Amino acid sequence: MEAEKIQHMHEHQDHEHGMMTGHIKPEQGQQGESTEELEYRSLMKKWWLAATVSVPVILVSYPNLFPGLRELLPMGSQQLWWARLIMGILALFVVIRSGGQFFVGTWEGLKQRSANMNTLIATGVSAAWLYSLVALFWPQIFPRPEMADVYYDVTTVVTALVVLGSALEVKAKGRSSEAINKLVALQPQTANVVRDGKEVKVPLEEINIGDQIIVRPGEKVAIDGTVVSGSSAIDESMLTGESIPVEKNEGDEVFGGTLNKTGSFTFKVTKEQKDSALANIVEMVKQAQGSRIPVQKVVDQISSIFTPGVIIAAILGYIVWYDFGPQPGWVYALIVAVTTLIIACPCALGMATPMSLTTGIGKGAENGILIRSGEALQIAQKLRTIVMDKTGTITEGKPSLTDIVPLGKFTEEELLLISASVEQGSEHPLASAIVEKAKEKGLTPVKSEGFNAIPGHGVEGTVDGKMIYFGNLKLMKEKGIPLDGFNSYAASMADQGKTPMFLAINGEAGGIVAVADIVKKDSLSVIHELKSMGLEVVMITGDNERTARAIAKQVGIDQVLAEVLPQHKAENVRRLQEEGKKVAMVGDGINDAPALTQADVGIAIGTGTDVAIEASDITLISGSLEGVVRAIRVSRATMKNIYEGLFGAFIYNAIGIPIALGVLYPFTGILLSPLVAAAAMAFSSLTVVLNANRLKQLKLKFN
Repeated sequence: MEAEKIQHMHEHQDHEHGMMTGHIKPEQGQQGESTEELEYRSLMKKWWLAATVSVPVILVSYPNLFPGLRELLPMGSQQLWWARLIMGILALFVVIRSGGQFFVGTWEGLKQRSANMNTLIATGVSAAWLYSLVALFWPQIFPRPEMADVYYDVTTVVTALVVLGSALEVKAKGRSSEAINKLVALQPQTANVVRDGKEVKVPLEEINIGDQIIVRPGEKVAIDGTVVSGSSAIDESMLTGESIPVEKNEGDEVFGGTLNKTGSFTFKVTKEQKDSALANIVEMVKQAQGSRIPVQKVVDQISSIFTPGVIIAAILGYIVWYDFGPQPGWVYALIVAVTTLIIACPCALGMATPMSLTTGIGKGAENGILIRSGEALQIAQKLRTIVMDKTGTITEGKPSLTDIVPLGKFTEEELLLISASVEQGSEHPLASAIVEKAKEKGLTPVKSEGFNAIPGHGVEGTVDGKMIYFGNLKLMKEKGIPLDGFNSYAASMADQGKTPMFLAINGEAGGIVAVADIVKKDSLSVIHELKSMGLEVVMITGDNERTARAIAKQVGIDQVLAEVLPQHKAENVRRLQEEGKKVAMVGDGINDAPALTQADVGIAIGTGTDVAIEASDITLISGSLEGVVRAIRVSRATMKNIYEGLFGAFIYNAIGIPIALGVLYPFTGILLSPLVAAAAMAFSSLTVVLNANRLKQLKLKFN
């Protein structure tokens, strides 16, 4: 009941986040655009305004660089003064219209008695504009009038570059969530609903629980439900990340947004749209992408100290240059202060973690890995031990017929038919495995007579006039059936974790039928891959030691914790943690929930129970163990990406601030321009965005 399991993850959050009964949509504005797209368009309009105004402002600021302007606006002329006044007014308009959000952010920070990156931008731009205003109206206060230059170009260009950096950040965030938007876009707008015996095309928002919907090859399933007739193979890769289509027959669940590949079928709607698997996956990923991780808290603390520290450094730089710098001292001092404020803007520092986190969690969602929080993602990269439940996690979780060994004159097919015929009246799980295998082989069990279940031994009955005994070694001894040493076969099977059952026909041993909870096809390769990643793998189970060791041997696990009662699983996880290990627990059952909660990271198999999924930090929607490897790879790659971004941002500031303060000037005569500082600041933000987007190229497949 996969849709129900996922539903419980965030059922209580549906209405808080606007998850309505109709279509699932990304957050949208009035025109149907996502909020990221609307914000991006708004910022780009502001950028175009600032960039357009910056062109004439730069021309007027440096007329000597352009012969035609030099003749039209000669230095010291009335025409140049008026031109600069107009440019100053335009620059003020740009500051208000394109950069107003920086001043709002500064005010909000001041109300909270804190400084942020908006504070640095607003202070730097304001200083440049006010300095230019003084230079324009009161040039006589300068030691040399020709030094009364204006920096309106700094005001407009810095505003343009910072706004462009913000736009790129928003655009990147929108792209980071495109995995979710692609899922949402896969949902069809209409469905073929059967009403009053007729097939009618109905809009998605008008579909009700209980409606029957017809899906033909090539069409998408509109909403979650259960197949009532027909069969097909459905591509569920958009939910699970698995490319192999899943066979669906009567009684199986189907999920909204998945693609019907082959046959036609009819299903009954069982969920409202807001409760569907897709809706809850979207909500869970949004929650995780908006969460914070421990390293981000450290960055926030550093930023809260960094901003006032930069302002103090800029003031000290001003004082030093005013007292000891070349003349006019206050001009150079102001340039240094403004440049320092601009280059120190911690945009890259603030962007590094959320950009990488959003992209990494989105990458996980594309591959059927739902990471509940950023904190779980950060801890997952430190894991050293993976504890796996056996039943339903390493194994399929249900018995399957594995061997048929004829001991007499009967063939395998005859033994299967006879054992299925006598067992079809039994309710034992092992019996259902035998009957199911017979049906798969196209065999139809015949009616048995005199069926009798013998507790602790097996069953007996008559099939086609033959007296049949089917059970364990105790039953054979009790009925006096000679095995002629064939019980060695049974012992060998038991050593492999199988349950052997003897079939006696008319008093003679006919053969052995073995049933086992078989290992999942990918368990061996996954465990080998986990070991190659430097992880210790431990199997924990309530089964007996012999069976547990047999299964562990098949998949290459050396450390086995067997005969562990459900209430003691969490205790075993805690013991491993006490050894100083970061432990992940992988499970699927109700009895795994305490251990999932106790572990540093709980990983629930998506085909498991609601309780296990609710107790986990990471859910593998497909139920494949490959998701464990992928989840850890996503975690490691994302955290590495975050550290790279933070390192780059710190290095940028560590190098940029001293240069802006003028440490190179005494040796090289180089003094950084505010324009160059703004360009460097914008480039650092762009670098963080590009670095985060590298996560989209992460390869999660193996073998």
